[in-house]
Amino acid sequence: MEEEFEFGYSEDPKFSVERYEEMIRNHDQYFFDAQAFENIIDYYIEKNDPAKALQVVEYARNQHPFATVFLIKQAQLLVITNRLSEAFAALDKAELLEASDADIYIIRGNLYENLERFDEALENYEKALDMAEEKDDILLHIAYVHQNMGDYEQAIKYLKRCLEYNMENQDALYELAFCYDVMDNQEESVQFYQQYIDNEPYSYAAWYNLGNAYTKLGLFEKAIDAYDYAILIKDSFASAYFNKGNALVNLEKYAEAIEVYRQTFEYEQPNADTYCAIGECYEKLEQMDEARSFYKKAVRMDSKLGDAWFGIGVTLDFEERYFEALHFYRKALDLDSINADYWFAIADAEYKLGHLPEAEKAYEKVVELNPLDADAWLDYSSILYEQERLDDAIDVVSDAIKNNPETAELYYRMVAYLFARGDYNEALAYLEMALKADPEKHYILFDYLPQLQKNKIIIDIISRYMH
Repeated sequence: MEEEFEFGYSEDPKFSVERYEEMIRNHDQYFFDAQAFENIIDYYIEKNDPAKALQVVEYARNQHPFATVFLIKQAQLLVITNRLSEAFAALDKAELLEASDADIYIIRGNLYENLERFDEALENYEKALDMAEEKDDILLHIAYVHQNMGDYEQAIKYLKRCLEYNMENQDALYELAFCYDVMDNQEESVQFYQQYIDNEPYSYAAWYNLGNAYTKLGLFEKAIDAYDYAILIKDSFASAYFNKGNALVNLEKYAEAIEVYRQTFEYEQPNADTYCAIGECYEKLEQMDEARSFYKKAVRMDSKLGDAWFGIGVTLDFEERYFEALHFYRKALDLDSINADYWFAIADAEYKLGHLPEAEKAYEKVVELNPLDADAWLDYSSILYEQERLDDAIDVVSDAIKNNPETAELYYRMVAYLFARGDYNEALAYLEMALKADPEKHYILFDYLPQLQKNKIIIDIISRYMH
């Protein structure tokens, strides 16, 4: 005759698991109370063995057919193993047994959210909200759904509610920053975090997000103060050091930035981005050997970091080692072929090596990728002018002006080229436009064609605008 043993929840969870495994080995039937079954299921979930956990659920449901907890566990496990229709069915059964269990609606909400059936997800989360004691995570989920629907106003509303329930919810604090960022509403972001800090002055995450909002507003001094508070509260907060370093770079305080970047190494493994940032600071300080050594460290850690390869090129370019620089610029370009800065550097290096056709091709690429880069247009036209291809140079500046109608330098350059071609009337018309845009920059004309300083008509026109 088959013998039944009963195991209660007083047992050590490990003991329950051993007894369960013994039962399976012996093809026997032992009785476990609900708590013991829960412990066994959780054990297999922690061991990352959902198939075994589901098997335990079957036994548990046979022995405790009215315990909702096992239907809920079953639904969670079916979600993990991607058996979604079965998961929905398990939740429906659970709802029939105990309609007031918030977990049913949370899991169903999750399922709908993953299927991008957002209205149904919201409906379930709202139900769960009425029943659950811990509301902050549900509010966070509702905020995520609104984000996925592109309704950031609503998302912000629910994130604020989430923080009312739990001021410590870090995810909500960061998500809020993200929503304000997407809406490009840094002022409101600053306001929110300032108020939050009034109530919760020791929240390092709030100070950090305040720093980020100030950074986006270009208020770097204020950002640094905020990062300092975050670091004061949590001195191992590597991201705060890194962003403080970035703010110092924006203030052109490169030596200080290097010190702050280095501090991140005390609290987290050095990473390629930080090495690259330090390299850039040394580059700005014109300490090229140091810069190069940090860029090299960066590429050793992450060979796909285009900016670090590019940085090595910049340091070589600075030392007039253009041929070597080109090699590294090209490595950067292989990783990001539509980066206008990389193309610009290549164009410039090819030009300095006297490779005019290659330089011309690269400049063409720069202005195609970034038609608002007036300097690139000017350099592009220069190499055409140097080859006495005046008509081409004029065409290029003409395109440049269409894309940058406010940029005075382009009009002055056009004046120089038109004079060189002998189109005096057209040149004078462009000179008027150039002087209207920015009379102070008229020296550009004389840099290009010094002989025009003796031209009385031009001097008269300029002096009209200079008073």
